[in-house]
Amino acid sequence: MSGTEQGGAASEQAVETHPVETTLETHPVEATLESTIAGELLDQALAERRALVQLCLYALDRARSAGVVERLEEGLAAIGVTALRPDGERFDPSRHEAGGTVPTADASLDGVVAETELVGFSDRGRTLRAPVVTVYTAR
Repeated sequence: MSGTEQGGAASEQAVETHPVETTLETHPVEATLESTIAGELLDQALAERRALVQLCLYALDRARSAGVVERLEEGLAAIGVTALRPDGERFDPSRHEAGGTVPTADASLDGVVAETELVGFSDRGRTLRAPVVTVYTAR
């Protein structure tokens, strides 16, 4: 019988298959090393993120173009850093820094933020910089 004929001995034999083990055991020392490396990489990434956020805040404080300011704020907001402009809110010394006062004859405005002098920023609820504000005071 030639190799091209059907019904040869090789084609009649059943081919036995064995399942391959797909789980790999990780040695405890290797797992600890992987965890340590992952932790170091996470720490490095977080430190680099903090540095970039601080650089963006520095650039925002010096930007002269409204378009540049807007773009930087949009980029920061996309990663969870939001601008704090508390105009019209009640002054809260735990969240705002008073930069000055402005007198008002309207008693209902006493203690309300009249204007934001320096925009503040928070990172996912954690204050990076409190806004500096001007507060109405009743005469």
